[in-house]
Amino acid sequence: MIDNCATVRDTATVLKSSKSTVHKDVTSRLKRLNPNLAAQVRRILDVNKAERHIRGGQATCRKYKHLKDN
Repeated sequence: MIDNCATVRDTATVLKSSKSTVHKDVTSRLKRLNPNLAAQVRRILDVNKAERHIRGGQATCRKYKHLKDN
């Protein structure tokens, strides 16, 4: 997650786990195991949350562009 600035969804796909499990692991459990690593992950989660609306808009744009081309 840290190396690729991956989203929770991307991380869950790679780990073959649910988004809620990954989120719980990186927010709660990791804090107890490795606080420094948890702080790094928290920064990535905050960035991803701040950019979420932009990614959604880009996905919508791609969707309608694809529909227009067909």
